[in-house]
Amino acid sequence: MASRSYFNDTIAAIATGLGQAGIGIVRISGPDALLLADKIFVSRERGRPSDFRAYTTHYGWIVESLQLTSQNSKSRPPQEFIDEVILTIMRAPRSYTKEDVVEINCHGGIVALRRTLDLVLENGARLANPGEFTKRAFLNGRIDLAQAEAVLDIIKAKSDSALKVATAQLKGLLSRQIDKIREIVLGALSVLEANIDFPEEEIGEANFEEVPRSLKQANAALKDLLGQAKRGKIFREGVKAVICGRPNVGKSSLLNALIQEERSIVTSVPGTTRDTIEEIIDIKGIPIRIVDTAGIIEPRDLVEKKAVRRSKKYIDQADLAILLFDGNSRLSPQDEILIKKLKNKTTIAVINKIDLRQKVEKERIVKSFGRAVEISAKKHKNIFMLEDEIASLVTNGQLGISEPVLLSNIRHITAVKEAQKLVEEAQDSLDNSLSVEFVAQGIKDALLHLDGIVGRCFCEDLLDKIFGEFCIGK
Repeated sequence: MASRSYFNDTIAAIATGLGQAGIGIVRISGPDALLLADKIFVSRERGRPSDFRAYTTHYGWIVESLQLTSQNSKSRPPQEFIDEVILTIMRAPRSYTKEDVVEINCHGGIVALRRTLDLVLENGARLANPGEFTKRAFLNGRIDLAQAEAVLDIIKAKSDSALKVATAQLKGLLSRQIDKIREIVLGALSVLEANIDFPEEEIGEANFEEVPRSLKQANAALKDLLGQAKRGKIFREGVKAVICGRPNVGKSSLLNALIQEERSIVTSVPGTTRDTIEEIIDIKGIPIRIVDTAGIIEPRDLVEKKAVRRSKKYIDQADLAILLFDGNSRLSPQDEILIKKLKNKTTIAVINKIDLRQKVEKERIVKSFGRAVEISAKKHKNIFMLEDEIASLVTNGQLGISEPVLLSNIRHITAVKEAQKLVEEAQDSLDNSLSVEFVAQGIKDALLHLDGIVGRCFCEDLLDKIFGEFCIGK
């Protein structure tokens, strides 16, 4: 745990995105937050922020120097002012950080926000580090480490499903599940340690028989969590998908149909797309990072050569390939090259241009990939069928979030895997009548991994890594 001196200073930052907006917020947290607000805020109500009640908002002005203003001025703003604002007071411990917190709602222009923040810093606050407000919330005990990580997941959520996974974690559902498993494992450990500490006393056969039952129960619960981890990771991080095919089969038209806007240039000229184009779309609650690649197989110049090289790289790295065929023409040698290349990759075969006379050898495509989705990207026909196929393939037919708790964070998944492995090894050790001390040590190591998820044990390097991914102001 960090030393108390860590909390002796007051931090501040702009808590909203920079740029023009209706409102921008400067957030202040720490022991001097209210006194600092006294120095820069003139209330229309004549009072000082340090005297305001918690959870109240107050209209007034941010000023450069209170010596130049009158606190009794109620009819008009002071002459030397930076912005007209709404100030909100949250007193410790009932605040986001469990410290005194002041939030200044300014107009959203960057100049007003920066001048307000500069004034706060000039009067004694320190610029917050990335994620420091949430880090203080964790260190002060308002949330655990898994909940703190969920804050970032909410900010980064790219779909409704990703948001549901993150909010469930923020509410503590994952932490409670980990705690339940921890209690089961801890119960088994307590019996083993009683046997170690008091070998001359009768622990009781019934109590000792409870140990393998508890380990079996914990192992099953950990396996259940891991069983849902792939879906949770998909909802959190999304899937890399690539649209590929020979030139002029409609790849850019398909991208535009999926994102429902004209992101890619569409012409009848082969090779129009000379570089990769990326978009993130939400398909059935799954964030899909979709890439439209150049379709040139035999490059004509240096630019096209680089485009082909990049396309091949994206195809190799993609989780899912959407291989597009022109239904209005027969399979070409270029099509055959792509069929061979993608035969062992997770691929959805798509026959485009069904609004035109069909000439493509559908049986050859189906034989290679099991089935083919038939669409017209230009006419937006059957796009929903392709979306269903993508979602079903990505989630193995399990659409939506059926479980209340989904592991999604790679750190959590790794920790649960290690804990499950150690619990299973402890079961095997008991079955093979290994020493009780050896079994107990394995269980202790499993508990360390579980405790690391919620932050019962941690190192500063871990916190720096986690909160370093946050933006300044959160």
